[in-house]
Amino acid sequence: MKRRFLVLSAALAIAATALTGCSAESASDSESTESTGLTIKYVINGTLGDKSFIDSAARGLAEAEELGYTVKTVELGYDESTWESGLADAAAGEDYDILVAGSYSMSDYVGRVAPQYPDKKFWVYDAPPDYTGAVGCDNLCENVYSVTFKQNEGSYLVGFLVATLLADGSLPNAEGLTKAGIVGGQDIPVINDFIVGFTNGFVDAGGSESDVIVQYVGGDKAFNDPARGKEIASSMFDAGAAVVWGVAGGSGAGVMESAADHGLYSIGVDSDQYLTETDEALKATILTSMVKGVDAALLRAANLELEGALVYGAAENVGIAEGGVSLATENDNYATLVPASVAELVNEVYEAIKAGNVSIATAF
Repeated sequence: MKRRFLVLSAALAIAATALTGCSAESASDSESTESTGLTIKYVINGTLGDKSFIDSAARGLAEAEELGYTVKTVELGYDESTWESGLADAAAGEDYDILVAGSYSMSDYVGRVAPQYPDKKFWVYDAPPDYTGAVGCDNLCENVYSVTFKQNEGSYLVGFLVATLLADGSLPNAEGLTKAGIVGGQDIPVINDFIVGFTNGFVDAGGSESDVIVQYVGGDKAFNDPARGKEIASSMFDAGAAVVWGVAGGSGAGVMESAADHGLYSIGVDSDQYLTETDEALKATILTSMVKGVDAALLRAANLELEGALVYGAAENVGIAEGGVSLATENDNYATLVPASVAELVNEVYEAIKAGNVSIATAF
């Protein structure tokens, strides 16, 4: 069977390595590509180096530089109290044409800021502003493009895979175990969409809903607290979980550390973390990843912008059928740990979802 790793458009070549080590604000130009004259400012509510969600967006924008864009990056850090003012400061500058921000936490801030700069353009990924104008968007955000993802679909595949593997009994060190854990960053709709999708797939594959353990990191560093992520994951492994999935950004590194300590398994999120993780002990725990094509979505937006075809004032919602989410199968761990019969079954489910033949629960 040919294994699949989907992207938003098969024509897009996406870089596979994470971007790290950038300064608080940096700019780079491609010397080999004619400039478009357009500058993108990427405003991060966090920092580069998460090997997941933030770095995926950075990869897509790095590819946009090959189209002739100039990309500047502003890292706001993980103090949430600075995010709205930091975004406002970035938007007030004259040194950009398009401002890019992402996550559920930033969408309302963009909705409040964008109408103040009608001559600028804004791209938001993972959560849309309120285009109705009820919360911000005084101009109905007519200068804002947004893309969201059907993470419940990709999560369904993860849950189906995990339950099938546990029933199969083929995972080393996990024989007889029936439980799985999910460490969420915060109790918010976008994170809960992962959880309900996973649980739906887990149950449809024959697992019990009571065998899915869920806990949130919470607090001021919900998506950047590896120590807390490790603590929660360890409690789940100690309670009999064979696999724990960190849906919590940088906090997920702690989940992988705990999996390594217990000789058991983790799941990556947003990027194929088997490919982005450099620690061999942590890589060995990663069974698969649920990939959001943030990189491909932003590169696609960059191409459409140059063509004059990017639609503002509305959100796109992409899932498996559109190539917006996927299960990471193109890595050595998946090939080693997932029997061919299980891989074929999971691929059949993928095809059924793509065809619209599977009803999947959502938190929205």
